[in-house]
Amino acid sequence: MEQELKDKIESLIKSENVFLFMKGTPEMPQCGFSAGVVTTLKQLGIPFGSFNVLSDMKIREGIKEYTNWPTIPQLYIKGEFVGGHDITVQMAQSGELTKKAS
Repeated sequence: MEQELKDKIESLIKSENVFLFMKGTPEMPQCGFSAGVVTTLKQLGIPFGSFNVLSDMKIREGIKEYTNWPTIPQLYIKGEFVGGHDITVQMAQSGELTKKAS
């Protein structure tokens, strides 16, 4: 991965305490899994930043390489990769997501 792309991804991740790479925007998700993570975060009252990977193919492919995780959405908390939709929902149900994000 080229350094410039890596730096841009890391800058996005660090721009918010909780950051989501998703398809679409929080107001208009473009896939069910992205919508599910957004809904989960909003229900828990967790503020988050996001990036629409459909707007930039380099970041869309780069984030998959960055984490070695093949799917979108990808959630980061305090700069650490947490996972995708299923992991986010499981963590929300156990209370771990709220704890980690606070």
